[in-house]
Amino acid sequence: MYPDPKRLRNNRLTLRFDQYEHDLITALANYQGEQPSTLLRQLVIREAALLLGIDNTTSLSRDDVCAKAANS
Repeated sequence: MYPDPKRLRNNRLTLRFDQYEHDLITALANYQGEQPSTLLRQLVIREAALLLGIDNTTSLSRDDVCAKAANS
C-alpha cells in the first residue's frame, strides 16, 4: 500500500509548555503561517540534525537524519 510503511507518521510524543512558552510558539507559528505542531516538528528535526553533525540543514531530509543516526 505504501512504499515504506515506516514513513507513516503514527508515532506521537507529548510536550508540555508553560503559558509563556506556548504563547511564544503560537506567535512564531502564526508569523510563519504554520501550525504549531508542524513548526515544532521542523525545529526538533533540525536540532537533531545539528546534534548529529549534519551541516546542510537547508536541504535536510528525513533520510539524511536517519542515515546519520544509524551510523552513529
